[in-house]
Amino acid sequence: MGAGHDHGAQAVRAGARHLGRLWWSAGLLAGFMVIEALAAGFTGSLALLSDAGHMFTDLLGIAMALAAITAAGRAATDSHRTFGLYRLEVLAALANAVLLTLVAIVVVVQAIRRFTDPPDVPAGAILVVAVAGLLVNLIAFGLLRSGAKESINIRGAYIEVIGDLLGSVGVIVAAAIIGLTGWSYADPIVAVIVALMILPRTFALGRSAVRILVQAAPEHLDITAVRARLAAVPGVCDVHDLHVWTLTSGMDVASAHLSLEPAAELGSVLSTAREALHEDFDIDHATLQVEPVSSGGCTPANW
Repeated sequence: MGAGHDHGAQAVRAGARHLGRLWWSAGLLAGFMVIEALAAGFTGSLALLSDAGHMFTDLLGIAMALAAITAAGRAATDSHRTFGLYRLEVLAALANAVLLTLVAIVVVVQAIRRFTDPPDVPAGAILVVAVAGLLVNLIAFGLLRSGAKESINIRGAYIEVIGDLLGSVGVIVAAAIIGLTGWSYADPIVAVIVALMILPRTFALGRSAVRILVQAAPEHLDITAVRARLAAVPGVCDVHDLHVWTLTSGMDVASAHLSLEPAAELGSVLSTAREALHEDFDIDHATLQVEPVSSGGCTPANW
């Protein structure tokens, strides 16, 4: 028997309330990302190119939030996809983690090459574009701030924008140094710093996506503790065939077989077990199979 998607439904409703803000943020970031990439090509600035890649991580976070909200909304009307389309978010995350890693590697390689003979770059143009990028990120920051308190998907995009604010500040610093001192090394140095800022979050994103796709148990959950908590439910004498996995970000799922004592009341056991999973582990969807023990007494299963 399964409990409802209470937690997932709440997150979806929270995301839906801020759908317009997500679209506005995505539009702003996508438009400026293109402008920044073109400006990087025109000025030859690796710092701008690296910041454009960093801004792409923001856009990715928002796109994944939009995909999750849209998929959740369609899941209820599609009888052929009983788990909905939640994994599209995970597949997109994995693909983009690979892409962002390649972008960061290209930027670092190009920066290393420039250390031998850094080209002159127009500090004024870089400064104007970087300041504009900072303003765009501040607007996106304001749009996503309220939704980040209610939805885990929006919170992820919000954190990405905060990171990109730092990247824009780095490019502004590089432009100022070049403009005031003529020290061209500032551009490749900032490019490497911003690119390296992308990699840890990119690796974390890719690792999380792989863990979800292989249905590994969530890292934040102690499976032994989950088993012990279910076994402590009055009327349960054994817990076996326990599985816990993540369907998509913020939605953990569990299944288990519970062996019941002869005098156990089925409804009470299921209600208590579901409540325990919800309150102690934030698992709101669980499929629990109950089994009577043999006449020989309450003995644990052998597998």
